[in-house]
Amino acid sequence: MNDFEAQVVPAAPEGPALTQGQRVIYTFTAPSKTFNDIKRSTSWWMPFLIGAIATYILFFAVQAKVGWEQVAENQIRMSPKRAEQMDKLPADQRATQMKISTVFTEVIFAVFPIFSLIGTAIIAGVLLATINFGFGGKATFWEVFSVTWYAHLPGVIKVLLGVIALFAGLAPESFNSQNFAGTNPGYFMSPDTSKPLLALATSLDVITIWTLVLSAIGLSIVAKTKRSSAYIAVFGWWVVIVLVGVGFAAAFS
Repeated sequence: MNDFEAQVVPAAPEGPALTQGQRVIYTFTAPSKTFNDIKRSTSWWMPFLIGAIATYILFFAVQAKVGWEQVAENQIRMSPKRAEQMDKLPADQRATQMKISTVFTEVIFAVFPIFSLIGTAIIAGVLLATINFGFGGKATFWEVFSVTWYAHLPGVIKVLLGVIALFAGLAPESFNSQNFAGTNPGYFMSPDTSKPLLALATSLDVITIWTLVLSAIGLSIVAKTKRSSAYIAVFGWWVVIVLVGVGFAAAFS
């Protein structure tokens, strides 16, 4: 049986608990082992720590190679309506707005691990309600919370790819803080591309899909449901989020 078969997952086999390092490795090589071990212990500190370290590596890379004022400028330039509004401001007011945007951008990067805790809790709560009430699962919040942290470990790869791109000579004017690695078609598209199309292309991210697959595998194991039910729960919410994002881009482009 492989990790992608849609069937009821048996109870975790007896045996010694995995170390935190083994859990991380198995997330990439044999995810069922990691997620079965979560039924023994819902510890999630290791993927959180790894994610936080990766975030600050990117933080200092952006600070060294791009600069926060340039990041803010890039974000404004990617939003035609906001760029138009900024251009209409008197020079002193524009300078003030740019200073605020620069500080805000830097702070968001700096405290991102805190936001990731909140975001992960929300994701876990939504998936828990969906799998338990929608598909008769038996998961607990902390099991799904831990699954979500481990399932997002591939995101570290995307962060490191972004860091590599910065040190490989990416032009500061080309850095997109919302899509900083070439793991989706949107990364390679012109900023002038239709915003809804760009949002859709960006959502088709290899790392994101990898994370969704891992989430479904882990969710089915801790909830003791069919693998297909977990795929429906996870990918169903992803489709909703993508459609909302595309609609938002269409409304405000």
